[in-house]
Amino acid sequence: MTCCSCFGPRRRHDVTKNPNLIKGFSDHNSRPDQPSANNPARASQDSETQQDPSKPTQCFTYRELATATNNFRLESMIGRGGFGSVYKGMLETTPGQNVAVKMLDTTGHQGDKEFLVEVLMLSLLRHEHLVTLFGYCAEGDQRLLVYEYMPFGSVEDHIHGYGSEEEVLDLSTRMQIALGSAKGLAYLHNVAQPPVIYRDLKTANILLDHGYKAKLSDFGLAKFGPSGDMSHVSTRVMGTHGYCAPEYASTGKLTMKSDIYSFGVVMLELITGRKPIGDACMGAKRLLVNWALPLFRDQEIRKIADPMLSIQGHHYLEEAVERALVLAYMCLREDANARPTVKEVVEALDNIVKFIERKKKKKKESNIGYGRGVELEKKAAVAVSSPNETTRMLSVNEIEVEVEEEDEDLERERAVADAKNWAETMRALRRQSNEPPKQTTP
Repeated sequence: MTCCSCFGPRRRHDVTKNPNLIKGFSDHNSRPDQPSANNPARASQDSETQQDPSKPTQCFTYRELATATNNFRLESMIGRGGFGSVYKGMLETTPGQNVAVKMLDTTGHQGDKEFLVEVLMLSLLRHEHLVTLFGYCAEGDQRLLVYEYMPFGSVEDHIHGYGSEEEVLDLSTRMQIALGSAKGLAYLHNVAQPPVIYRDLKTANILLDHGYKAKLSDFGLAKFGPSGDMSHVSTRVMGTHGYCAPEYASTGKLTMKSDIYSFGVVMLELITGRKPIGDACMGAKRLLVNWALPLFRDQEIRKIADPMLSIQGHHYLEEAVERALVLAYMCLREDANARPTVKEVVEALDNIVKFIERKKKKKKESNIGYGRGVELEKKAAVAVSSPNETTRMLSVNEIEVEVEEEDEDLERERAVADAKNWAETMRALRRQSNEPPKQTTP
């Protein structure tokens, strides 16, 4: 795939000469119908606290942000990338509340245009699965953005082990992260007015709070979606290798389904634990998509799944992985029109998450039941010499059997309903095409 490398020289826009350009857009975030974003930066209780959407995005001075980050010292740095560096800090105006300050490298890829886009987008958009922008600094040549602090870092850190103390994420957590990300994308596609195409969906841009709640970040490449009778937006090809939809890479035609393709790659990362692009020696299979999908078509589920998930011997986990792979497969179709909508993706993931939780609960109850059975055997030995105790135990056992039978009936009903829901979802996703996706080597 020869795409997404278009980070050439660009014309700089001097935002300092027209600061009202940012302020004017920032004032629009007072729309009362916009959902507020959760702010988990302070303590565990903050997951219940919402930022006031009527509060305008702040304009900070460089001195304020230098003070907040201990003069941008190395020990305050929590991230680094092509855009610049990210520092953990604390504003004097909000003591006790950590923030993340992104200092853009003005000589790098992300110029004033992307800076403006990110400020404007996050000033307008408020949702619990989008990172909250507190403010910005456009003083002289300095370009800084101030976000809520996300203590658990990025999904990329956890999946690919970039952090030295990252915990292994189980399948349930990974699917909940996927669901949260999909809900954020659904807000951009279906609720935001005008609709927004994210254009840079990847695990590095999905951040996690204390409860592993996923939030989308980095909106510098976002574009407003097509309006009127337009089916797409024509634009320069931008993004990240391994995530770009093939039709966007080859034509520059951007649609909502371009985001869906990128989401499919994210799903594969979560399932396999592999990077979107591997070593050059792998040839065509260096691309995660080209490696995983042939194995999926051959039903080699255990070979695809991340070994850290330990699905072997757990039938319900294998089934959940297979369901997740079916969804990823749908998202990665070469025909963009055959890909599911983000609403269908959310519904499918919601089914997967509920399926895993229900099976985990059933397994836990089964283990408890086994322990109770051992206890009853011990009591039975005592009851042999006591007729009254035997009578009491028999009556208790009858009640427990009735309850267990009711639970089994309820579980069967849930399983049938779950199977029907999943079948209906899959039929809807398959309705347009049965051709496998293809992707070329970059």
